[in-house]
Amino acid sequence: MIRVLLAEDQAMVRGALSALLGLESDIEVLGSAADGEAAWRELQRLKPDVLVTDIEMPGLTGLELAQRIQRQQLPMKVIIVTTFARPGFLRRALDAGVSGYLLKDAPAENLAEALRTVHRGGRAIDPQLALE
Repeated sequence: MIRVLLAEDQAMVRGALSALLGLESDIEVLGSAADGEAAWRELQRLKPDVLVTDIEMPGLTGLELAQRIQRQQLPMKVIIVTTFARPGFLRRALDAGVSGYLLKDAPAENLAEALRTVHRGGRAIDPQLALE
């Protein structure tokens, strides 16, 4: 079972991601947070396998969360799900130790596959951004 925490400031997107992942038999959504500070508290409390986070959020950004996780050497992976399709954001995310970087306009099934890939120790990067 892949244990996931969602961090997304837009309530509708957060709910949709939770519902989508809830359909997968091998993925459990442990909780969600509407801002970076709440996500930081929840990931310390729940200890998920994977944090799925937006980049831009109030409090801490998704990149700042990833950097904290990396600095503290917490045993969890990070997947960014964002609208920012610019290589500069991808580079910063990879430097922060992120294992996955998906765009919000990608097909929904890509997220579950990315979670499985990242959980196994791989990387899941949007193909278009990877080419750039």
